[in-house]
Amino acid sequence: MPHDYLPEMTNSGLSPTQKVFVKDEYKNTRELNIAEERPLTIYIDSYEIITLMTLGTQPELLALGYIKNQNLISNLNEIKSIQIDWSVNAAAITTTNERDDWADKLGPRIVTTGCGQGTIFNSVLEQFEELKILPKKIKQSTIYALIKNLNTHNDVYKNAGAVHGCALCKDSKPLIFIEDVGRHNAVDAIAGKMWLENISGEDKIFYTTGRLTSEMIIKVAQMEVPILLSRSGITHMGLDLAKQLNITLLSRVKNKHFLVYNGEENLDYDAPLPAKDDIANIVKKGN
Repeated sequence: MPHDYLPEMTNSGLSPTQKVFVKDEYKNTRELNIAEERPLTIYIDSYEIITLMTLGTQPELLALGYIKNQNLISNLNEIKSIQIDWSVNAAAITTTNERDDWADKLGPRIVTTGCGQGTIFNSVLEQFEELKILPKKIKQSTIYALIKNLNTHNDVYKNAGAVHGCALCKDSKPLIFIEDVGRHNAVDAIAGKMWLENISGEDKIFYTTGRLTSEMIIKVAQMEVPILLSRSGITHMGLDLAKQLNITLLSRVKNKHFLVYNGEENLDYDAPLPAKDDIANIVKKGN
């Protein structure tokens, strides 16, 4: 159910791609689409917080989700407005109490392995240990059906490449799918929409095309999502955090293949086994 209170917001999303002309290996001129990449500097009460590189399709949600995931503002009622001005590449967030303690609250920040250099403020790392995620069971057949359904959503990637996609899902149905030049931007935009519309993460599945780093685990844990799937690989710190936070973690999820790194007890292997030759081919590919 949406919140009773909603901040004033612009609707300033831009096109994610631009047409360009290129030459191929036969000297033929071809018209192709390439992904946009725009700087967006987030301000809170005129205090500069950070500059993110983004497609620019969901700037209001990106700004909202970023400040939520960084624990800068925890109550939606504190936000008076979110205004995007692309003429200066700015997202201006105005609070109801116009605080002036942002320098003290932000403190040092950690540059993460996120595409385009993501960041995590120390206050986030100090609080994540309090998070405890309730486990959720998931069927193997549900994973297969979800991946099939997700294949119809990555429009920007199919059109231009150079982006990551993230999705919040309920069983085999994608509820929110957002693409951006960095996976951390896509997950923040989803967090912003969840916050704005009061969507719970407890019974959901999160999917990303990007690698599972510590940053991704923390962000998903903050949304209280118990199951995280990735098309890509995983870091050791990401795995350690998933174990601490009780998140079921699957990587290399593609077609009818996946690797379970944590939470195998939450999986119901209900799909029929493939032929021995097919299993051997999967193992040989090492995916």
